Amino acid sequence: MLVVVGTVPDPGIPILVGEVGTSEGQITVTDRSFPVNRGTPALLAAALQVSRTLGQPPPSACLVGDIGLGDGSRRLYRFLCENTEQMECDVIVFHYLQPDVDWHNRVLFALQEMARTPILIADAGFMYAAKMSGEAEAYDLFTPDIGELSFLADEKAPHPFYTRGFILHMEERVPEMIARAYRFQNAARCLLVKGNRDYVADREGIRAIIDSPSVATLEPIGGTGDTLTGIAAALIDSGMPLQDAAQMAAGINRLAGHYAKPTPATQVSEIIDHIPRALRELIHA
Repeated sequence: MLVVVGTVPDPGIPILVGEVGTSEGQITVTDRSFPVNRGTPALLAAALQVSRTLGQPPPSACLVGDIGLGDGSRRLYRFLCENTEQMECDVIVFHYLQPDVDWHNRVLFALQEMARTPILIADAGFMYAAKMSGEAEAYDLFTPDIGELSFLADEKAPHPFYTRGFILHMEERVPEMIARAYRFQNAARCLLVKGNRDYVADREGIRAIIDSPSVATLEPIGGTGDTLTGIAAALIDSGMPLQDAAQMAAGINRLAGHYAKPTPATQVSEIIDHIPRALRELIHA
């Protein structure tokens, strides 16, 4: 089972735990529905499309409202610590949560005390917390964009705000930054770096570069990084090996974007609609 942990920008949303569904173009968790525009709802919608296409059970979500003040994130951290023994999951994704090293460590240690530690994926705020805590190597997959990769590569930066200027967010320096992140133990077992070219890497080096189809109009559309993480997580939950899943996810995300024929007005939900076609095409290639 795939479980996705994240937040939605509505302070009135309590902790919600349940299977993800869809209704009238929105995703649903328990009796609540959320528009699929970006963030954790976009990640969940992409993962759900992959699961349905592969005939797998839908992902489950642990969501809470948080508008960036951290109160919702802290309630969710506490909930996870108190309920890991009852959780059934093979793969768990941590997404938009306010970085908090103390709570991160409590959650991670609780997960490691489970009878079988799930595959651990971190993106966005929780990935920051994993690096800040010195526990990055406990994770199986990080999915940074190039800016986030620069923070992983800076062994002295205690927070993304303090990433040193000489570690520039430049596409041509991605291989160097990947190597640096591994050298200082600030990377997960596998990295899927999102950018104009997507990179799959591990401690031994870059394993794959995915750069086609290249759709320039995808770049400014919010949420395409979230969908990439969701696709990868659902493929891993289906049993696909980590690096194969990361590589295929990058191809599916790009192909779905290509089929959507995006314009500057395109919403990420229009791209997610094309994930099943892209998945079927690549899995049978």
